[in-house]
Amino acid sequence: MGEKPSILVLGGGPDAEREVSLDGAKGVAEALASLGFTVYAHTLNRPSLSDLRAMPGDLVFPVLHGPWGEGGPLQDLLADLGRPFVGCRGPAARLAMDKVATKAVALRAGVATAEFAILNTRDPACPLPLPVVAKPIHEGSSVGVHICKDASQWEKAIAAIRADLQQNPTRTYMVERYVPAMELTQGVLDPQGDNPRLPIVAITPKAEFYDYNAKYHSDDTGYVVDPKLPAGVADQVFHAAQSVAKTLGVRHLCRVDFLLDQRSTPWLLEVNTLPGFTSHSLLPMAAERFGLSYPQLCERLIQCALRDGLSR
Repeated sequence: MGEKPSILVLGGGPDAEREVSLDGAKGVAEALASLGFTVYAHTLNRPSLSDLRAMPGDLVFPVLHGPWGEGGPLQDLLADLGRPFVGCRGPAARLAMDKVATKAVALRAGVATAEFAILNTRDPACPLPLPVVAKPIHEGSSVGVHICKDASQWEKAIAAIRADLQQNPTRTYMVERYVPAMELTQGVLDPQGDNPRLPIVAITPKAEFYDYNAKYHSDDTGYVVDPKLPAGVADQVFHAAQSVAKTLGVRHLCRVDFLLDQRSTPWLLEVNTLPGFTSHSLLPMAAERFGLSYPQLCERLIQCALRDGLSR
């Protein structure tokens, strides 16, 4: 690769997943430093373009999650900054952060996804038959998710959502059919280029729901890398994830989540274009089984960003 570029690693941000971002950014900075890169680590809130221009580094590795850090606004700033950076450009980041838009892309690509509707909180009735899941359209890490199996749970969820909107008035919620299923995640590296096939990870949380605590704090959550699945399911999941990532315009990396129902049908759940890089995170876990250590994964993403420069 010649002389190593210096890397600006960004963490923090104004979104609900700030703590996860800081943990992941620390890991990425340490991994790249161990490979001999000069690393400049900066913790952000909501910087301006001039703030970013004052930060050193030939290439930017953002490790932020949520609507601002992962959903387009930061990516627009990085494009204007004029340095290569890891991850999506703004348009693809926005589509992937929007769960409704992602589902529309999946349907166009022939990928199954559960029935859904945008939630109108002025209407107390559920727009779909129970059971359902209500959740924000533009959040990740299970922030604000409510599983409603009966009318009582629906009423409690609507009350909680209305209260949340008082504190977060820009949030929009959706409702989708509840699928009793095993959660699977498929990591995708370089979907627009040389796309190695990472193994699937199956998630087995101790509680019924794989919530924020189960994702980032609990040691009770189980993970099975490359699980034994019914014939053809792994191929179906991989090709579905690859198809959706390409159609969205994702570059460099993403993690695509599915629900595998009792009939072995995978239903697309969502796409994460800047998946976690913590000790509990699933893309690094899958890459490790594939043969890419955490530092090697980070270096591969650096190589993708250098290759693409400001294109794509």
